[in-house]
Parts: sequence; C-alpha cells; structure tokens
Amino acid sequence: MHSLGECTLFTSSGEVLASIHTQWNDALPENGEFVVDSDQKRSTTEHNTTADFVTRSDRASTGWTTESAWVDTRTALTEATGLHPDAYSDPDFFALEQKRVFERAWVVVGTAPEVAETGKLLVRNVGTRSIIITRDDGGELHGFFNSCRHRGTELAEADCEIAGTIRCPYHRWGYALDGQLISTPRFDEVPRTDFDKKDYGLAEVRVATWGVLLFACLDPETPALDVWLGDLDERLAGYNLDDWVVQETRDIDINANWKLISENFQEYYHLTWVHPELSKVSRVQDHYRYQGNGMYCGQTTTPVSGGDRNDWLVLPPADGLDESDATSGRFVALFPNVLLSVLPNHVFVMQLNPVAPGLTKEHCTFLLPPNAGTVDDGAFEATRSFWFEVNDEDIDIVQRGQRGLTRGAIPPGPLAPRFEEPLHRFHNMLADCMTADSLATGLTIPAGDKPGNDAQLGSGTNPTPPAIETAST
Repeated sequence: MHSLGECTLFTSSGEVLASIHTQWNDALPENGEFVVDSDQKRSTTEHNTTADFVTRSDRASTGWTTESAWVDTRTALTEATGLHPDAYSDPDFFALEQKRVFERAWVVVGTAPEVAETGKLLVRNVGTRSIIITRDDGGELHGFFNSCRHRGTELAEADCEIAGTIRCPYHRWGYALDGQLISTPRFDEVPRTDFDKKDYGLAEVRVATWGVLLFACLDPETPALDVWLGDLDERLAGYNLDDWVVQETRDIDINANWKLISENFQEYYHLTWVHPELSKVSRVQDHYRYQGNGMYCGQTTTPVSGGDRNDWLVLPPADGLDESDATSGRFVALFPNVLLSVLPNHVFVMQLNPVAPGLTKEHCTFLLPPNAGTVDDGAFEATRSFWFEVNDEDIDIVQRGQRGLTRGAIPPGPLAPRFEEPLHRFHNMLADCMTADSLATGLTIPAGDKPGNDAQLGSGTNPTPPAIETAST
C-alpha cells in the first residue's frame, strides 16, 4: 500500500479547509472511486467560481508536483471535475509531464516485429530522451540510451540495419548488440591505466514486450511491466495476442494534447452525437466497465455488433475464443500512451507520441489473428475504412476540444459518473506520477472493478463475463 501523502483542500479564497491523509487503494475497493468524506468537500458552486479558478490556476502553475494542485481530482467521482486547462495547453506542464510521466512510466514505443531480427536497430523518443533498441545474436532484447560513452554523441538518427556493431559516427567507438564496448580505434596510442572497456558499455534502458507491443521504461525504480499491467494479461489471455500479426500501419498528426485523445477513447458519453454510425455497432447500452488492478482504464461492449452494420464482423474471428471474447469488444487505455481496441477478428492500436502541448503523433496499427492468413486489400477495406471514419470523427472533436481549452480556458466542469468514471481513474494515475518523487514508492496501482449492477457508474455485469470476472464473484 502506498500513501499519497497529505492532501490539502482550499476554499475559493485560498483558505485551508482541511488536510486529509489519503490512500487510493483504500478508497477504491470496488469501483475505482476516490472517496473524501462529504463534510470535507467544497460545494460545487464554490469550487466553480471564477475567483476560485484563478486561485487554483496560480497554484497549479507553480506546484503541479504537490497534492494541493490536484484537489478536484483526488475527491470522489461524484464531486470530481475535469483537469485544469493548463494540463492540456501550458508548455511548462507539458515539459514537467514528459519528465515525471513519460520518462518514468512503461511507454509503448512500437511493436515487437519491428525488432524481431538481429541487426535491426530502432530509434525512439521517450519523453525528452532518445533510446535505441536491438536484439542480440541470442535473440535477447536490449535497450540503451542513444548516446556514446565516449563523449555522448548520438549513435543513430533513425531506424536502420547494422552489421553486428553499433558504431559511433564521431570517433568510431563500437558496441556489440548487447551494449558491450568492443572497439576504441586509436584510443590506446597513449595508454590509460584507468581505462577498461568493460566499464564503458552503453547505458541500459529496460525494454520488454507484451503481446506484439514493445515497451520501454527509463526509470530503473519503476515497478516491472507485469506489475504495471496488473491483471490485463489474464483478462486478454484468451486472444493469444503474442501470435497476432501486423496488417497495416498509419501515422497521423493530431492538433490536440495526448490526454484529450486518451480521454476521448475512454468514455462513451459522446458516442450518440459524434459517432452516429459507430453507435449502431457499439451501442451505449451495451457498454460496461472493464477494469482491474493495473495501470489501465477500460470498457467492454457486448454484443460487439448492434446488427445495423456488420463492418466489424467481415473478417474471420480468431481461433479458440470463448463465448465472451467471441461476442465482445474490449477497449483498453493502457497508461500512459496506448489505446487498444480488441475485437474478435482484429485489433486496432493507437500509440500516442506527444510532441507539444497541442500536437500528438498518433501511430495506428492493425493486427489480425494468425488464422486470418493473407488478407487481401479488398477483404480488409470494410474494417479499415470504418475505423478511419470513426477516427476522423474523434480527431475533429478532440481538436475542437484543444481549441476550446486553449482559447477559452474556463473552469473545468463535473465528470458524468455513469460515463466518465475512467477519466477520473486516468486523472488519478496522472496525479500519482506528477506528485510522486519515485514511482517505486509513490505510484498506486488502482484497484479494479468487481462484477456488480451499479448502473449509475456503468459497472453492470457483462452478459458473457470472462473467466477472471466469473471467478471473482
């Protein structure tokens, strides 16, 4: 159990109202809701005043690493608001976020097939840092900071193939695929007694795969990937995602903050109005929360098609799916930067790469099950076109959201408990990362939902629950 420390509540005038010591897991036994006693909360009217908003804005801009900046996030779902506009538009917040979130979390940086063969070298940006990823002759995956141990020169500018040696372009120091320093041309013409090659291998970065996704984590103290994922591996085990293959990729520039894109994916409040066609195959009434004890927010849809359109059912389903997986869609936002839409016959992956407060590069990947064989472009077109029709609608609305948050910058409104609970969960994950000195001791893996019939919070029982949920009843 990790304590979140002292959380201080303020009135609209800045007066300290209460200090509370909170533990997220203790407050989240069943539904992911962070609970503060009602007599400790400010009224909705009070914390939405303009004067209070200015006070909170000043406090937030100077202290995003303190709990006092996250008062409206740490409160109960039924009292919580959205994030302050600065979280989406302020360059200082963005810079801090790169350091405290992306340079400490497990971040998706690509797919395992991209570095499946020896000699492939990937270059990826994680926060403000550059890393390289290789696979050695024994098949082991390695990650390193993209910097020579001699004088720090960038080793590679872009993905490439190498002939077994990572070579610095400046003074030709050479490194094996496992990072060991093996060559220092002409360095020993005047020998140094204090120099030993074994002490100057490339600086390591943890890398790992899950399914076909490739992850990196720059902070050696952050919990291991399996801890980060929690029960997600078990929940999705029936799909055997390790064996799925990349069908197609596409890159899209979106003029919106990465969090807006993730938040939009996590809630289905907007479906009816933004996605009239999607609503026919992913109906609001068929959505349920799909969340466990891991760093993710999720929902599921059963049945996967409403019957008015069958675009998602054109391709053959994966072999061996149980009744639940064969009839459901799983929609998972894995914190911080990957969005997974897992359907019986394909997976649509969106990897979010923040570039600036109002610019995100979205890398889209379609995965197909191995039994699909070679799918020709005509057979795949219905699935492709439907997804990009939906994605274009989402891009339009999040870009409008970015413009509104940047130009309007008004106080955030209340979250809708029935539809926007995942955002509350997501915002608390963000707050953990921003306020914790170390994710090893300050990160709280959220508790998961248990089967129930709480219609208000959208946690009703999946009509065909996966085994992990059935077992927990």
